[in-house]
Amino acid sequence: MDKKSSRLRRSRQTRAKIAELKVNRLSVHRTNLHIYATIYAPDAKVLASASTAEAEVRAELAGKTGKGGNTSAAAIVGKRVAEKALKAGIDTVAFDRAGFRYHGRIKAVADAAREAGLKF
Repeated sequence: MDKKSSRLRRSRQTRAKIAELKVNRLSVHRTNLHIYATIYAPDAKVLASASTAEAEVRAELAGKTGKGGNTSAAAIVGKRVAEKALKAGIDTVAFDRAGFRYHGRIKAVADAAREAGLKF
């Protein structure tokens, strides 16, 4: 079993439980260069999203080293997705770390979203 299939296997149980609860889900995905945060409705429609690939975030990270692959960039993404969610009327979500360990950039997204007013 390779690294990706192991991560997806770990994420299945969490996603099944969130689907059973029928709540909005804040899903986080990371690559070496970028981090993506998306809020899905129980019927899998995208309600809000943010990533380091967005032009506004790229402009904010412009003179910094590491660009989208560090915790400060992840905190910006967490804050942006929380602001977009609150604007759309969403204040409570379930956190889906997609099989990634809860540390580093994943933790930075979660902490920033909580500080911006999202509850999970």
